[in-house]
Amino acid sequence: MILVKTEAGQQAFKDRSIRLTPRQRSAFILFDGKRSVHEVLEAGMGVAAADIDQMVELGLLGRVGANADAANAASVAIPAVSVPAPEPQSEPVAASAPPQGRLNQERYKEAYPIATQLTGGLGLRGFRLNLSVEGTSSYEELLALAPKIRAAVGAEKAAVLDRALGI
Repeated sequence: MILVKTEAGQQAFKDRSIRLTPRQRSAFILFDGKRSVHEVLEAGMGVAAADIDQMVELGLLGRVGANADAANAASVAIPAVSVPAPEPQSEPVAASAPPQGRLNQERYKEAYPIATQLTGGLGLRGFRLNLSVEGTSSYEELLALAPKIRAAVGAEKAAVLDRALGI
């Protein structure tokens, strides 16, 4: 089977709004519409079939062929709506339940894409900060970076992140 990057996949790869492992990122680059899944798996990057399946489920990759438009349209529609606009998603959660009532893991899952989008938008100026955000794996680590993100992007833009973190 031959897979190709979807439009939403290219955008998510660019702004790093969906967390991918380094192996998944390397494999994602290889999907050019010419290489088969088998060829990518054998490229020696250590990527597993489960990693590729996850990228397909996330809508980052779609099939090439006659059904590509229909298959890719469904996968593109969902991420394209949720990735660029994290503010509307975070406000209802904050309004419906106090942040103290949420688990730290839930806060982290909500705040991580916002933090990567904010730091990714800084360009080279925020490259190291973006790498630090991508290196986080817990709420506490992301919370520790929040002051640096706020200083880099400004309090107004960081307000969305603060709400997601519950601070």
